[in-house]
Amino acid sequence: MLIAQISDIHASSDNDHLCRFDRVLTWLTHLKPDVLVLTGDLTDGYWQEGYTKIAALLDQQSYPSFVLPGNSDDRSLMRSVWGNNKWAYDCPVEAMHFSHHAGDLRLIGLDSTVDAQKHGCVSDRLEWLYKQFNDADAAPALLFMHHHVVESGIPTLDETICGGGDKLEDFIRRNPQSVLAVCSGHVHRSIAGTFAGIPAYICGSICPANPVWFGTPNVPPVSDPPALMIHRFVSNILTSYHVCV
Repeated sequence: MLIAQISDIHASSDNDHLCRFDRVLTWLTHLKPDVLVLTGDLTDGYWQEGYTKIAALLDQQSYPSFVLPGNSDDRSLMRSVWGNNKWAYDCPVEAMHFSHHAGDLRLIGLDSTVDAQKHGCVSDRLEWLYKQFNDADAAPALLFMHHHVVESGIPTLDETICGGGDKLEDFIRRNPQSVLAVCSGHVHRSIAGTFAGIPAYICGSICPANPVWFGTPNVPPVSDPPALMIHRFVSNILTSYHVCV
């Protein structure tokens, strides 16, 4: 099972980010993933045409895709383009979670966005998440979110880290076989860490990356190409890859 993860396109009418996105999709035609997950911040400025263009590009691919909103997205515009078929039917009205069974692995998307805010929070979304693990025999899951739960070290981005992480951490520690890794975006920088004793990945961005900057007076230069992640699940073993295209 190969799961591709793409995050933070931030497409608008005055940038080339859709071209960068298309470049990554072209690269994926060689890999042939089984599924693609987009972890938010698809467009900037509530650009409805951008959602339409992204949906059209996704429709051209041979694999299914699942989409989460980010803090720059507009849920109503996303629903107007994709309808409701990409998100779980039992979500609270405002939330756009998804749950997808892929053989011996489940892909769960938890909407972490807070209306009109840059930071995320899942405190009031965890009841839905708990319900996904009611079945003791359920397959293990990859948990996808937009906002990161492990500090990136980049001060301005960590100001907008996901709230409610303590409750999520408690749930994962009490259910150690349920979640294999937490996979997020938002930081525009490929990072790997640990959270609640499991891997916590921050996917690099399609849009230009943020520098590896830890609040020092000097800001290191940055010129990263578009980035994505590939999660490979074979024989109950998960390996994850940061890829630049």
